[in-house]
Amino acid sequence: MRFLPKSLLGQVMLAMAVALLVAQAISATLLYRAAEQRREATLLHAAAFQLIAGSRRADMADGNRDARTRPPRVRWQGADGPRLPRQIRYRESDTTPLVAGDQRSSRRETELGAILAQQGIAADEIVVATRPFLSDPQVIDLIESFPRARSRLREMPRDLMVVGLRREDERVWQIARIAVPPRDRAFGRTLVVQTLIQFLVLVGLLYFVLRRITRPLAVLADRTQRFSGAGAPEEPLTPSGPQDVRRLIDAHNAMQARIGSMLDEKDVMLGAIGHDLKTPLSALRVRIESVEDEVARGKMADTIEEITLTLDEILILARVGRGNSAPEPTELGALAASVVEEFEDLGQPVTLESHGRLAAPVQLTWLKRGLRNLVTNALRYAGAARVTVLRDGHEAVLRVEDDGPGIPEDRIAAMMEPFTRGEASRNRETGGAGLGLTLARAVAEQHGGTLVLTNRPEGGLRADIRLPL
Repeated sequence: MRFLPKSLLGQVMLAMAVALLVAQAISATLLYRAAEQRREATLLHAAAFQLIAGSRRADMADGNRDARTRPPRVRWQGADGPRLPRQIRYRESDTTPLVAGDQRSSRRETELGAILAQQGIAADEIVVATRPFLSDPQVIDLIESFPRARSRLREMPRDLMVVGLRREDERVWQIARIAVPPRDRAFGRTLVVQTLIQFLVLVGLLYFVLRRITRPLAVLADRTQRFSGAGAPEEPLTPSGPQDVRRLIDAHNAMQARIGSMLDEKDVMLGAIGHDLKTPLSALRVRIESVEDEVARGKMADTIEEITLTLDEILILARVGRGNSAPEPTELGALAASVVEEFEDLGQPVTLESHGRLAAPVQLTWLKRGLRNLVTNALRYAGAARVTVLRDGHEAVLRVEDDGPGIPEDRIAAMMEPFTRGEASRNRETGGAGLGLTLARAVAEQHGGTLVLTNRPEGGLRADIRLPL
């Protein structure tokens, strides 16, 4: 199944091609059987005719004094195929025409008996056998008697059907010989040409019809994928293709406009909330300066700072993917190095390992923010972080590892949800607001990638931002 086409166009074309080949195979089998039946009927009717008219022709031949001295005339094409010289076509004998090595055909004998019965001929015994033309005793005798006929007789068909009839109350065998014509080789060539013509016509027509359907669907899929990742507003798609596809595109345009309007309203609302909350927080920051108790003043300042930072992270998370800047080709090793340098300047134990140059189109600011959150998370729980940039198949990987306690396997998925923390307290020094991993996951999904969290076998957590190349 791995080698089957994945697209709608490819699957329909493959199904049509297989169906056409199967239909042609069935048709060819039926036509071949019909041709074989006609061929057999022709041979048996020719044999019956020779037996019925044989006696009269034999009498005429006996009355011709030159019949035994004149070389046989070979007529290459008669009404029912190649015809033998008269001396071979019919004779009468007191013995059966069968010789050693002959294989009788009971089917032909039965069918020939039915044909003769329709003509009022009662047969006591019928024998039908096929043997090589040049091994027939009568043909051998004729060649020896008339050497001039050797070349012509050798060009006759390879097989010879020998038919013997002994009527009721008679001892004489009527013997007829029929040249078996070769099978029509043009039948196969005609069928192949016919199949190719049908295949080209049907495949061509179906291809253009499917392209008219799948092309707008592919554009629609790309647009939907971009919109689901970034949510950035774009011009409505122009409806094209059949009526059903046009209706789908119209529905998508309406849905995109509605969702875009809701996202814009959300941004306006969050901006207003942020402004309305930060203004009183700034006023509180000024007012606590009048508090004489230094310890109480410090706790108040820390609380205000924590609320401000949490509010900033919520607003940042809400704006992920809503920027207007287009992705730009970036060397991921250099991006990771710039993030690591920020922590090194602060004296934090963060190291970097890069496996060659690796470039991808990214939103530089957002990807830095996501990687920075993962490093901060590792420093908070393990005290050190290792950043690695590598390629894994068709994906670029920004990996952050630590030697901390890790995450219980049953909580890994929940840790990427908003406001979920590995440490139960709400102290920012030990756990933050629980938005760091959520923001990193949103950044990865904005780029069409994923955030993967796994516990290292030797202990600690591994966080991978995987981006498609």
